[in-house]
Amino acid sequence: MIRAAQDSDLQAITDIYNEAVVAGGSTADLKPRTIDQRREWVAEHEPRRDFPVVVLEDESGKVVGFGSLSRFHPRAGYDGVVELSYYIATAAQYQGYGTQMVSWLINKAKELGNRKAIGLIFASNSGSIALMKHFGFTRYGFLPKACWDGHGYLDMSYWYLDL
Repeated sequence: MIRAAQDSDLQAITDIYNEAVVAGGSTADLKPRTIDQRREWVAEHEPRRDFPVVVLEDESGKVVGFGSLSRFHPRAGYDGVVELSYYIATAAQYQGYGTQMVSWLINKAKELGNRKAIGLIFASNSGSIALMKHFGFTRYGFLPKACWDGHGYLDMSYWYLDL
């Protein structure tokens, strides 16, 4: 089930995100984040009706992932373009949860009247690249050695989907 994130989900969101920080390859943060930092990140998604933060629960009700639609750029001319972000707990990966989350985010972006969805993904992140291709995203950019993730320099790929 995918539902709106609540304060009670902040620990799970923080834990899942920090798994990605420690593992490398899917975020540019180099140090694990605190619950207060994740709370600030959630609060930046305003108005929440336009920029939702959601969690994905498994069959037992455990939060195994989270995602968001974020403002692509603060200038008004970019309104209607949103960035998708999603993270799935390591133990829950390769079980279809990423597909469910991306599908939900795309559908929500369409429902909200957005015209494009954007994904910024490390080029070595084969799982997320496969999801972008599965949903018909087009790669529109590639920036070699764009980001140090704590383990090495990674290439960044940029993806879009016309909604």
